Amino acid sequence: MSPSLHPATAAIHADDSINTHTDVAPPIHTSTTFRYPRDPDDLDPVPEEGEFLDLQTPLVYSRLTSANINRLETILSPLIFPKSNIPSSEDVDQEDPNELANHVVTYSSGLSAFHALLVYVVPKVIAISGGYHGCHGVIGLHKKMHGVKTVDLHDEATWDDAGLGKGDLVHLETPLNPSGEAFPIAEYAEKAHKRGAILSVDATFGPPGLQDPFQWGADVVMHSGTKYIGGHSDMLCGVLATKRGEEGLKMARTLRAERLFLGSVLGSLEGWLGVRSLRTLELRVQRQSSNAQKLVAWIDGCLTGDGEAEDEEKELVKKAVKSISHASLQKSDMGWLKKQMSNGFGPVFSIKTHDPTQARSLPSNLQLFHHATSLGGVESLIEWRRMSDTDVDERLLRVSVGVENWEDLKDDLLQAFKALAAQGRKGSAFSLGNGITREITVAVQTGGEAAKDPVPGAV
Repeated sequence: MSPSLHPATAAIHADDSINTHTDVAPPIHTSTTFRYPRDPDDLDPVPEEGEFLDLQTPLVYSRLTSANINRLETILSPLIFPKSNIPSSEDVDQEDPNELANHVVTYSSGLSAFHALLVYVVPKVIAISGGYHGCHGVIGLHKKMHGVKTVDLHDEATWDDAGLGKGDLVHLETPLNPSGEAFPIAEYAEKAHKRGAILSVDATFGPPGLQDPFQWGADVVMHSGTKYIGGHSDMLCGVLATKRGEEGLKMARTLRAERLFLGSVLGSLEGWLGVRSLRTLELRVQRQSSNAQKLVAWIDGCLTGDGEAEDEEKELVKKAVKSISHASLQKSDMGWLKKQMSNGFGPVFSIKTHDPTQARSLPSNLQLFHHATSLGGVESLIEWRRMSDTDVDERLLRVSVGVENWEDLKDDLLQAFKALAAQGRKGSAFSLGNGITREITVAVQTGGEAAKDPVPGAV
């Protein structure tokens, strides 16, 4: 494969060199175990110093390596490490795509990837902000096991008070869940590295094609592959990628070896689904990000009065929406933000209504947005975030924009705002705080009924 292919082309052809079957669509390999060579002279026992695993390791057992996962990690590498961001053209020609793929390690979920990162680093101090509450849950487990401390990502004084330094972790999520707000990766890389700490970037909301955290100094990049890498709401996946060079390769080799004992290997079917999804990653993400930016501009224009919408339309939006958050609205940050996210500002934004009752009611008035947690699928989702996060503002709704026509999505939102206006604001009469006691009947759920209660730990 040519080393200078555009990521959109690499997503289709990065695995051409490993095709051993005539199938144009890669087959699904479900076997968990594989025969050793029949010739005794070809048998290589496990070395006494321990097992070494990479994408070139012969298939033995699927908890070590498997065909579908190897193919997925092979395709991911040119997307996570775009050639255009290598310092010189000479480096592009010399870089081995198969070796670079060994810098990408997949997991059974985004949280299992984050857990694996903490197991590898074993930090004494972690600098982290709000963001995805699931990562804080994983950190809580590590606090229980070895007393790791957390400090405010945005307050360097707390870093130094806690002694954050060599071997510790600075974990930046950008854009941020659930707001869609972006942060300057280079700034946090400088702060981490001058103390000898590792910078990890959760780039789930800014998938490959929208931003390259390695270009701005990240040591490790994390993705919940369930979201945009999967893109069809039908697979769980996590990804850790390590920076180019010997240090990054050594880290990835250790992560891959430790994955064997954590038991968090991605399933073969999920590996196959991931390959299917990556073929259209650029098409999906560019459309989703463009749709989101247009919807955000429309809503924000109605709120500020600067938009081109009719006065009646502006009033309907104002009656339902109090504020909106998205990276595209960070006008004062465009000096660095346009460089960091030059192809789009992400497909997720959040809105706050005037009161919790409005936020609770809005999704039920929509036709094209599914009321569900998660994000990144081809379909548009909206979530009253209080359904899955106990610490969030009860007025907040997270919007994950799909690949539909954006004007249809706009019309759907407008008719929902109109329906809310007709219902009238009833105030925040209800709460889901600790003062409420409710009787819960436990049943085995098979998907026939919609979830009726908040589900802590959703995404």
